[in-house]
Amino acid sequence: MVDIRQLFDLSGKVALVTGGSRGLGREMVLAFAHAGADVVISSRKLESCEELAAVVEKETGQRALPVACHVGEWGQVEQLAEKAYDHFGKVDVLVNNAGMSPIYDHVADVTEALYDKVLDVNLKGPFRLTSIVGTRMAEGDGGSIIMVSSNGAMRPRSNIIPYAAAKAGLNAMTVGFAHAFAPKVRVNCIMPGPFLTDISKAWDLEAFEKRAKETIFLQRGGQPEEIVGAALYFASSASTYTTGTVLPVTGGDM
Repeated sequence: MVDIRQLFDLSGKVALVTGGSRGLGREMVLAFAHAGADVVISSRKLESCEELAAVVEKETGQRALPVACHVGEWGQVEQLAEKAYDHFGKVDVLVNNAGMSPIYDHVADVTEALYDKVLDVNLKGPFRLTSIVGTRMAEGDGGSIIMVSSNGAMRPRSNIIPYAAAKAGLNAMTVGFAHAFAPKVRVNCIMPGPFLTDISKAWDLEAFEKRAKETIFLQRGGQPEEIVGAALYFASSASTYTTGTVLPVTGGDM
């Protein structure tokens, strides 16, 4: 019989989270550490990573390695993986959470530089990091890789077309990598809907709340900590027979 108390235990594991210093990434870092994992916290701003690392070590006693990395840069992604393995000797859980979705007025105003930046951060970086870490996992004791997509991949709007295309690509890569690294590595994807993170401060919240009442089954945006259940499921032995799966965590957003 399965020991339910141990099902989500990450003791002895190492988890690497990109975009890990704030928003959904921060909640996942804290959840993994509270579940017993040591963590690698990565974002562009080292100071933010260091601040969260101090919180992790104080609250949980787990080790935390802060690493500055722009995931849109191929070389920086390679250095991130190298630093994680040099410090901890392994990575058991990888979360590709870093992303960006800049606002534009009209599709004709999207510059080549903006398009490339969106695709680099949301798609190229996760591809390279997953390729490196997934290969080492498959050659070692296995592991779990979690992509963080967006329901925009399935329901794109006119103001997020490059972002939606990148996230749709991430959904496809989830299945492809699950095949590439099977059977020792599980690769899954969380596809969040609207969450009330720092990004939501730029929203017209009155308009959002009105739309939520009409189009989201739960009639509200998600709180950042509500991503934790899905993340722990995919990271832990609770999901040992789940791979190549894209899980919507959207509140029923239509």
